[in-house]
Amino acid sequence: MRTKHTVNEPVFKRVASILASIDSPKKMRTFLEELLTPAEVRDITLRWQLLERLAEGVTQRKIAEELRISLCKITRGSKILKQQGAVTARLLGTGKSAGRTKAKAHRVCSQKKTAE
Repeated sequence: MRTKHTVNEPVFKRVASILASIDSPKKMRTFLEELLTPAEVRDITLRWQLLERLAEGVTQRKIAEELRISLCKITRGSKILKQQGAVTARLLGTGKSAGRTKAKAHRVCSQKKTAE
């Protein structure tokens, strides 16, 4: 059984500072490969890929089909892009995302959870 761990805020702050201090994509890649497991790298790249597709205006249903992931995972990405002042949205060059409304996305995720 997997245990929920709380985030150690001082350590999280140090990690964020370290990430911000890395001055080249090559060094960042090496650091991430040293720090993360291959599965964690896949998770991060998949998350970024779905965020890019949302920023391009691709529908959530189409992204789910292309990337073979649940609409619920995509809904989380959509919420990130819709947040006021979201850094992720700025990095992707968009302040909003296309796709389902919050209510529709919530309904789809709720239906999926009850079916499982």
